[in-house]
Amino acid sequence: MKKVLALVLAIVMLMGVALTACAENIKIGVSIWSSTDTLGSECKRIIDAAAEALGDVDVQYVDQAHISEQVTKSAEDLAMADCDGIIICNSASAEMASVIKTCEDNEMYVAQFFRVIDPEANPDEYAQASASPYYVGAVHESEFDNGKTLVTILGEKGCRKIGLEGWEPGDATFLGRWEGYKAGVEAWNEANPDDQMEMLEPQYGRTTTDTGRQAAEAIIDANPDIDALIVAGGGGDTLLGAIAGIEAKGLTGKIAVVSTDFLPDLDEKLQTGAMAAESGGHYADPFFAFLMVYNAIKGNYEVSTEGFYDMVFPYMFVDSPESYAAYAEYFTGDQLPYNADEIVELAGLSYDDLAAACASLSVDDVVARHSK
Repeated sequence: MKKVLALVLAIVMLMGVALTACAENIKIGVSIWSSTDTLGSECKRIIDAAAEALGDVDVQYVDQAHISEQVTKSAEDLAMADCDGIIICNSASAEMASVIKTCEDNEMYVAQFFRVIDPEANPDEYAQASASPYYVGAVHESEFDNGKTLVTILGEKGCRKIGLEGWEPGDATFLGRWEGYKAGVEAWNEANPDDQMEMLEPQYGRTTTDTGRQAAEAIIDANPDIDALIVAGGGGDTLLGAIAGIEAKGLTGKIAVVSTDFLPDLDEKLQTGAMAAESGGHYADPFFAFLMVYNAIKGNYEVSTEGFYDMVFPYMFVDSPESYAAYAEYFTGDQLPYNADEIVELAGLSYDDLAAACASLSVDDVVARHSK
């Protein structure tokens, strides 16, 4: 009888171990410039909400400040933390060579967010990503269209001499936006031969309020006749510094400021004239990269060795308190564009259906779903 009881106990213990193993959560790492600044904290909020809704995934963050060696090291650190996959917002596409190798060496899936590797600018990295069984893909915006639209808004607001503040020389996203800015200026000048627009070469404000302010003040000091300043992005803190610098010079409302990355008090900034227009609302971008990696780990999305998933996320534009009001109601505060039930539903979609859901995200889309 004792032998039978011992055998039963052993079987129960083995079953417990098996059940524990089955119930163990997967782990996804997030390599981000900052999980605490304006944009980064919003990204973290929706990723954490996704993890909570799905219930079988843990998340670990590494802040790397868009410093190249820290970007590549973040992938190594997340591999050491036994992540099954990571999502990463790198700075330069060249960094992805090291990141992809780290992921392959550790059998760890990876997707980029706010970024995609340009096949013309970085052909080697593009080929490496396409051939990798662990590079899932990228979620990114059309930065060219984003930049062109912002310059067009400035032109329509009467601005003709535009300063430009980037955050990091060579950053892939900034370069894409810059091409859009230049195309917007060219299109304006072609359509208005007697009313030309000029854009200055970029100065760089990195990703802090102090450096953002210093760069903005330097631009204004060297070009006191500018009537607009594009703060290309950088997470939000760069923009806050630039706004503070303009205010200190008594030029609020006299220099039209546009940027990408919504501020938490954008409504007030639009009302006071501190901001003329902004594109953003894109903090859900890494949410879709997260779901791509989640499904790759689960075996639901096949990872090709002859290409990768390329998902385009839509920007939203506001240029008045009125246009911001609807966005604020459904994207800020306690609201997220997706609730827990919708997150679970999205996680169960095929890639094509998930990409379609991503492309359709808008204020009207959220209003239609959440006002029922």
